[in-house]
Amino acid sequence: SALRCYVNKQLLDIRVVKGEPAELSCAVSKPDVVGTWFKDGLKLTSMEGVTFEKEGLVHKLVINKVEDIHAGKYRFEGGDIKTEASIFVEDPPQVDKVVLKNLTSVPTVAKAGQPVKIKIPFEGRLPIRATWLKDRMELADDTRIRVDKTDTFTMLSIPSSDRKDCGDYKVRLKNDSGVVEIDLKLVVIDKPQPPAGPIKIIESSANDITIQWNPPKDDGGKPLQRYIVERQQVGKGEWETLGETPKSCTTFTTNKVEQDMSYYFRVRAVNAEGMSDALESGEVKAASKATPGAPDPPEIVSASKDTITIAWKVPRKTGSSRIVGYIVQKRKKGTTTWLPVNNTPVADKKLKMTNLKRGLQYEFRVAAVNAAGMGDASEPSQPVFARDSTKPPGQVQDLKVSSSNSTSITLTWKRPESKDGFDVKGYEVEMRSYNNLNWTKCNALPIEATTYTIKGLQAKEMYFLRVRALNDSGAGEAAELEACIKDAPPVVAPRLLIDDTVKNLLVVKAGNTIRVTIPFEASPDPVVTWLKDGLSLSNRATINTENGTTQLLIAAAEFPDSGTYTIELQNALGKRETFTFQVQVTDIPQPPGPIQLYENVPNTVTVAWEPSASEKWERDLYYTVLKRESQKGVWRVVGDLIYNNKFTFTKLIPGREYYFRVVAKNNLGASGPSETVQPWRIKKTKVVFQVKPQKYRGVNHKQPPRFLVPLKPHVVTTGSECRMSCAVGGCPLPKITWYKDNRDLSNDPTYFCTNDFGVCSLVVLGVTKHDEGEYMAEATNELGRTFCKAFLTIKGDD
Repeated sequence: SALRCYVNKQLLDIRVVKGEPAELSCAVSKPDVVGTWFKDGLKLTSMEGVTFEKEGLVHKLVINKVEDIHAGKYRFEGGDIKTEASIFVEDPPQVDKVVLKNLTSVPTVAKAGQPVKIKIPFEGRLPIRATWLKDRMELADDTRIRVDKTDTFTMLSIPSSDRKDCGDYKVRLKNDSGVVEIDLKLVVIDKPQPPAGPIKIIESSANDITIQWNPPKDDGGKPLQRYIVERQQVGKGEWETLGETPKSCTTFTTNKVEQDMSYYFRVRAVNAEGMSDALESGEVKAASKATPGAPDPPEIVSASKDTITIAWKVPRKTGSSRIVGYIVQKRKKGTTTWLPVNNTPVADKKLKMTNLKRGLQYEFRVAAVNAAGMGDASEPSQPVFARDSTKPPGQVQDLKVSSSNSTSITLTWKRPESKDGFDVKGYEVEMRSYNNLNWTKCNALPIEATTYTIKGLQAKEMYFLRVRALNDSGAGEAAELEACIKDAPPVVAPRLLIDDTVKNLLVVKAGNTIRVTIPFEASPDPVVTWLKDGLSLSNRATINTENGTTQLLIAAAEFPDSGTYTIELQNALGKRETFTFQVQVTDIPQPPGPIQLYENVPNTVTVAWEPSASEKWERDLYYTVLKRESQKGVWRVVGDLIYNNKFTFTKLIPGREYYFRVVAKNNLGASGPSETVQPWRIKKTKVVFQVKPQKYRGVNHKQPPRFLVPLKPHVVTTGSECRMSCAVGGCPLPKITWYKDNRDLSNDPTYFCTNDFGVCSLVVLGVTKHDEGEYMAEATNELGRTFCKAFLTIKGDD
């Protein structure tokens, strides 16, 4: 044994991507060993791209750039040692980096009606499956879209593009070695859609007509520039252009009208690509005479048990002729029926009423009358009781400034104390500046709340403020204070305060809530805009912006919610601040489709299955294949991290039945299984050998037992099978006995032993950690005994 050379380091199987370097190396125990390399049983003397190196005890086979011809089984022999391993060449789909950058760095832009062709050349081991997806849905050939695929490229063709073709596209290339995904964006620009209707008539009089519309739902991918408004007189065929409005204005007033004439109006939107189709109105008639508008609500001048006196002002719109008088109506508080107080219009703007029921509460309204008739009635007055006046309310309590800024002040107060506050019907707030002695009412009608915000004030100005309580008898004593308005805060450019809590990629399980909160700073408050893939958010998304934060909330995420989200801030400085992040909505995969079993190579079984429906939206999906050897056996993993839809199982034992199941997996978990119904079985055939005895020649052929091929160490994973083999010679044929850690395995049913004319094997089914140890094969015949040993190492599933 001192003269014998042995292997310190065995060759190990390797998997190499095509085009990458590879190296096989082994170490022997003696430096003077001359080694020979073999590939697939043939001796290697020279091979393109392959070099042989020797560094001390280490022998190496080096491949500079692995190609398909380099795949196979390699063996190293030196002296009385042998070791072998295989090189598996992986060739996943690949796309040229320059082509990939041109496709993904900028969107593909086309004008509506133009053809679109997106061609992606690729390389890799065939067959390569190419799938096109838009908004996570797989594209199939139809009357508008065609998907072509050859062995070298895939191409999307749209003969006549449309705005609905805009969106995010994904190209998935997959073969047995892996998968690659390419994200593309297609933008189709067009003239805008017509403005959204209907056209509303805001005002129609004898002198002018005002119309209103809504912006188009689709601006064609280009910003709107303006609107064009046209008019046609009923009964005539020509349209007349009235004018244009900027994109921000959706109303138009024309004074080119004649009394008692009817017109049609139409509006078109315009962008850089052209003019939209027209939105047309119904028939609009210019009024001949206009009745007066509604006056402001009348005020209560005085009230007693017998009479109530009210007063009012001239309405802001008097109509097309002079006002000749006013009609007053009354109703009991809580009823809906209005009764006339006077049948003949009164010219005065004040009226004293006597026909009242004592103790009841009344409301009053006024309508102006001109030559065209009676106009609209005012809003009701404040309710008033027909009773003698009571004592005015007392002074409000604790008047103070609760908050203020550069343009407004908010006041708060408490009701008058004790019994003085019981009859309070409301409050009035008045103000005056430091240089003005006249008080100005801030509220036209009494307010019921005990807080009020005065707006439109000047920065750094001193103001005097007062509040009075009101009841049926009038106003109470005023409570006063003075306040100085703050200076306007400095203008601050908008800035998003992005920290570690805001992620660039948000992965959400379908059905869960999407909630993204982003703080910001800006002065004055900015306009906050949220976009998804460059478009407005869906109606299911809620945006809440207050106190320096803006939040996106989607209560229950769905797959279409995946995409690129952008938040944009802009204020008076005109500076724009943006932040973009990705949202991916995922879920536990759906089960694979039905399984088929077939035999491509003798004594193997290929398991093929229909893809899981989740492949359309899950990029990290893979499959795991399990098998068991009876209907009640334990399922064991035989293939994992499988990115295609088939798997070949080779370690079959003739005569046994095998069941298979497949599950789809991603980062969230595993799907339900898809299982075979009928078992797979390879018949165990008996081979009959006929040995022709040789004639006796008087030579003694008896030899003691010897091992022609010794046992080798094995390293396997838990749950797999291990086959340990050796070759034995001797005459008569030696008897083989197997041992583990010096324990005889002859009667142990968990081990399967064979001896086919000197080739002896021990099969360990479904190895566990307890099977780890030293195994020995002992060969004996009448001339002697010999043995060889090897160690079995078990690795965990991970």
